[in-house]
Amino acid sequence: MLAYIVRRLLFLPVVLFGITALLFALISTLGPWTRVATFIPSPDAERHVDLEAIIRKYHLDDPPLKMYLRWVKNLFRGNLGWSQSSHMTVSEAIARRFPATLELTLFAVGPVIIGGIFLGVIAAVRHNKPLDHITRILAIILWSMPDFVLGLAVLMVGFGVLGWFPPGRLSAWAQLAVLKESFVAYTGMHTIDALLNRRFDLFWDALRHLVAPVFTLACLWWAFMLRVTRSSMLEVLNQDYVQTARAKGLTERMVIQKHVLRNALIPVTTVASNMLLGLLGGVVIVETVFNYPGLGLLTATAATRLDVPCVVGVALFYAVILVVVNLVVDVLYSLIDPRVRLE
Repeated sequence: MLAYIVRRLLFLPVVLFGITALLFALISTLGPWTRVATFIPSPDAERHVDLEAIIRKYHLDDPPLKMYLRWVKNLFRGNLGWSQSSHMTVSEAIARRFPATLELTLFAVGPVIIGGIFLGVIAAVRHNKPLDHITRILAIILWSMPDFVLGLAVLMVGFGVLGWFPPGRLSAWAQLAVLKESFVAYTGMHTIDALLNRRFDLFWDALRHLVAPVFTLACLWWAFMLRVTRSSMLEVLNQDYVQTARAKGLTERMVIQKHVLRNALIPVTTVASNMLLGLLGGVVIVETVFNYPGLGLLTATAATRLDVPCVVGVALFYAVILVVVNLVVDVLYSLIDPRVRLE
């Protein structure tokens, strides 16, 4: 097991090198002013200076390899350039917006995994029964629906008609409350920070703003998880060793728990990791629809304003998360299926 983990860790630098090389190659195809913005830490560095002087100052006329090494060195220092759309460094913009996206994702993951796996197992066990048909049709409808369509429908009903779940992240009074010196931002996630500060009014306000975007994300990915779990369960249920277990006189409950569920969860574990990354990436549309100030809205705003340093910085941030999550999933996969680490 330890040797398997070490092999996966040794492979990480190769993956990270490929990601940074690809991003740098894309940056190199852009115009001089755009490339300059990825190297400077603030707008003061380019104020009242001509283009040639900036190129000489940041050595942008050096050979590509030398520029790449300098760019990677800046990345390790946390210098991702200046974001014109956010009026701050890209690193600071990501640090401020990521807790909001993480909070949204964490609230959506629970219903998706628990509900999707639970209903997927029940649908497979009751194959071709009314419950199976209902959940399958519902999953197809939800998974086929675009993010922005479902989001707009939830926004119109939840806020436009009922007035219960407003867009944004906090109400005006709550935004003023979290900016006071007496309120300590421990994590940047308002629901958790509100509980730690014993501000239950802020907690309920933040939770009320989370309901609509969480419901939208959860519905879309719940349908995906249910379909994958159901298909995996049906495939395992038809295996010979399951029929043998039944022939030995084991109860159906024992067959499902001891022989079917563990093997059926192997592909579901891999899908769950992709789902988590999909949640982080899919918030671009959902956050835009609900005006939720996370990384998704930051990326959308930067893209519409051609803020290349911010887009590149967020892309690199997501790429690092992808690598780390895949590593964790590989380890979990080897724990579930010992054959993986023996290959």
